[in-house]
Amino acid sequence: MAHDIQTMAYTGKAPWHNLGNYLPEKQPIEIWAKAAGMDWRIQESTVRYDVEIPELGHQSLIMPFEDHKVLFRSDNKQPLSVVSKRYQVVQPQEVLEFYRDLTEQAGYELETAGVLKSGRKFWALARTGKEAVLKGNDVVKGYLLLATSCDGTLATTATPTTIRVVCANTLAVALNGTSTSIKVPHSTNFDAEDVKRRLGMAITGWDSFMYRMKMLSERKIKNHEAMHFFMRVLCNSDNLKTGAGLTNERALAKVQDLYNGHGRGMQVSATKDTAWGLLCAMTEYVDHERRARSNEYRLDSAWFGQGAALKQRALDHALELVA
Repeated sequence: MAHDIQTMAYTGKAPWHNLGNYLPEKQPIEIWAKAAGMDWRIQESTVRYDVEIPELGHQSLIMPFEDHKVLFRSDNKQPLSVVSKRYQVVQPQEVLEFYRDLTEQAGYELETAGVLKSGRKFWALARTGKEAVLKGNDVVKGYLLLATSCDGTLATTATPTTIRVVCANTLAVALNGTSTSIKVPHSTNFDAEDVKRRLGMAITGWDSFMYRMKMLSERKIKNHEAMHFFMRVLCNSDNLKTGAGLTNERALAKVQDLYNGHGRGMQVSATKDTAWGLLCAMTEYVDHERRARSNEYRLDSAWFGQGAALKQRALDHALELVA
């Protein structure tokens, strides 16, 4: 297939290279499930295997492997993964149901939802209604991302996230130097109401987080500081003379180009020659420019993998500039 993001629904402007099914705003959860390709269930069966028995004329016996189970889709019966018997499944529609009371009573609005890797991973992203404006009308909005997997690669994870409107760059909200993500391992039952209670501090910490982003937008940066920042983030190097991370030359050149005015929204006063601009250049690089085998891999990395870790490192180093 041309794109590996198998199915996705969205409202507003189409994300990720215009992929997905458009929905008007304020659609019920049931409509989202169908449009996002999440209207199926994860089913399970005992793992079985063939054993050839020479004493029986090389006939095969079907033997069960009781300690594990195979997970498969209810709609097309395609296998998803083999997991232990203790593995707790979270259904695709449970991810959407998580937002039902938030959208009906708390003013949240679903914006995207979809399926990755043929159903092995799925997510939903909703606007929280939080919003901040930095210098030059640089608008940043608050979101809540809920995602999970059924192959052991991702715990069920709720992450307060910001999106910079001008370029759709994402950045996980962090308080007191740590991520505010809530993770529920698949060895335990997913309790949606408990997760919402635990998210309370992160949601109420929006103003504190955006105050620090405002500080970044007011911190002017000199050329040597910019180079030092990008070397630290991309090459894990504090010494410009060591030549560390030469394999990252392309990435270094690209992110510098973004920072020097060629990135989206990099000409506004909040980003021009500022620490906020350094951070925005890094998030744009990860979300839109970093090499990836497909759009699916880029999205997966930017939200859950190496790209997310790279953005967190950029945030940590940026905040050191205003400490």
